[in-house]
Amino acid sequence: MKRAYLFQLFVIIFVTIFCALGTWQLYRLQWKLELISEITFGLDSSPIEYSNSIEKNYQRVSAKGKFNFDKQIYLYSLNDNGKPGYDVITPFRTNKNENVLVNRGWIKEEFKNNPIINKNIEDEQKIIGLLRKIYKPNIFKPNNDLRNNIWFSINLEDLKVTSGERFNEFVIFLEDNQAKTPIPKKISIDVPNNHLKYAITWYAISISIIFYYLYFRRKK
Repeated sequence: MKRAYLFQLFVIIFVTIFCALGTWQLYRLQWKLELISEITFGLDSSPIEYSNSIEKNYQRVSAKGKFNFDKQIYLYSLNDNGKPGYDVITPFRTNKNENVLVNRGWIKEEFKNNPIINKNIEDEQKIIGLLRKIYKPNIFKPNNDLRNNIWFSINLEDLKVTSGERFNEFVIFLEDNQAKTPIPKKISIDVPNNHLKYAITWYAISISIIFYYLYFRRKK
């Protein structure tokens, strides 16, 4: 009797867990579809003049102003081939006296702090890129190494400490097909979206456990 009770408890607990995981994957699926829709809209959008008041994720924007290379940071990142390097994140002050971060693209590790990555850039620039929200890092991300200027996430409080400036929660991903170094990041709608498959898997496991339990009850 005790063994049957424990088995029933096992079934209830694991069916609940697997159903919860399946439901969570459906929520993730909805979030991913909305993200793909945002990216699609952004890639098709015409650039509008940048302002700190714009909070439209993946909106294409343009801005005129100057880069502040003295406060430039290096965000650890992998390129499309999985090679480690850095995203060059450079503060940009617009002609309207607004600060914004610009992701200028990816460089190899050996190019960190090399003046060549800032070469041939005029004092005043007009930039065009996609506005992208800064998301909170997951718990597995290490802390930023501010002393050596090696960043693992864009932390606005750390930026205030190192630059003395405040920034909003968006970064402009620079679009420049002619740039060689840094290499601009490519943003596309081709993002992994396996959440429906995962949801079906979790629900299928739950159903299998229920069928096994019913078979066990019948045999008894």
